[in-house]
Amino acid sequence: MSFREALESGKFLITAEVGPPKGTDVAEMLHHLQLLKGRVDAVNATDNQSAVMRMSSTAVCKLALEHGLEPILQMTCRDRNRIALQSDLLGAWVLGIRNVLCMTGDHVLAGDHKEAKPVYDVESVQLLQIVGALNEGHDMNGNALQGAPQFLPGAVDPRGRAPGAPAHKV
Repeated sequence: MSFREALESGKFLITAEVGPPKGTDVAEMLHHLQLLKGRVDAVNATDNQSAVMRMSSTAVCKLALEHGLEPILQMTCRDRNRIALQSDLLGAWVLGIRNVLCMTGDHVLAGDHKEAKPVYDVESVQLLQIVGALNEGHDMNGNALQGAPQFLPGAVDPRGRAPGAPAHKV
């Protein structure tokens, strides 16, 4: 049963987050993926979590697929403009990635490349709308696609936080 089918059935779902390595050695991450196999409905591949540069979440999603797990691509708006976001989404679909979690992303000042320029061309709710447009067969400007994805989209609302959680300061 796919993650989408399980979600639509009302089944209680379990996901786990997998952080890409900071480098090309994937041995430890692959070990963690194997430990999760058969225990979770999907794995979230983080996208430069906490604004720390790491291997791409798309690569981790592809490795998860190759190891029998269903991935959820986390995509942040911090590092990409609207053109790159749409391009990366189309590429992810072609690689077999079917689930996407849209996130605004932590500011670069929280990470290990504080001198980087944050992009934030759009935020998570707008990225969710972009995914919807791609699913409908056009880009965010209404230009027709030659083949459309059918992502299962989700988003993190940048305005919300858990009660009692500290506000993110930049």
